[in-house]
Amino acid sequence: MTGPDPGPDPGPDPGPDPGPDPVVAAFDFDGTLTDGGSVFRFLVALRGRRAVVLATLALLPRLARAALLGGSHADTGKEALFTRVLAGLDAGKAEQAAESFGRRHYRQHARPEIRRRLEWHRDQGHRLVIVSASPELYLRAVAADLDVGTVVATRLAVDDRGRLTGGYEGRNCRGAEKIGRVRAVMDEETRPGGSGPLLWAYGNSAGDRQLLAGADVGVDVGRLGRFGKLRGFPRLGEVPGPTA
Repeated sequence: MTGPDPGPDPGPDPGPDPGPDPVVAAFDFDGTLTDGGSVFRFLVALRGRRAVVLATLALLPRLARAALLGGSHADTGKEALFTRVLAGLDAGKAEQAAESFGRRHYRQHARPEIRRRLEWHRDQGHRLVIVSASPELYLRAVAADLDVGTVVATRLAVDDRGRLTGGYEGRNCRGAEKIGRVRAVMDEETRPGGSGPLLWAYGNSAGDRQLLAGADVGVDVGRLGRFGKLRGFPRLGEVPGPTA
């Protein structure tokens, strides 16, 4: 005597449902998490105002061209300024001073509405990333205070004597470099057989355009709104998020 037909073999047990694909939320620093730039303030904190002013005056035509043309001119202009101001500094001492500067700068210049947005992403279980053309040297301290696990930023080179050269280790983290390095972070989150994480990205300037364009949700948080350089992207109030 046989029992009821059990039906077709369902095959091996696929195991528990892994749930939805993960989400990465990437935040620019200057002008996004904060209300303005940090690089010149950082240089002053390490070397003093006089040294930075003299270096800026010496490089003024080059820095003006960088501001006007952007792109590779901005990359090389900033590197030239770093080299003139920072070359020869003990890397360990510079790191200590940079950490103190980063914490102080963020406390003084934080944008509360963007901090709320960051905390909203954290509450959703999303992976948080700070991505910036500013030096990683001080952004690591800011990230630690914000409990952000990943920093993608410009690295400063150190020579074999343990001193800053002023040059970059790798490339300046702006434009295409930003989205490229964020995608490397996303690869770490991709599950076998999954489509990869969803990316939210927040920026305020032309250097963030490629990052926002490469995101599933790219958000312009600049102060100029529809008159700014990212006016083709939605504004903070136009996308889902915290209600207060």
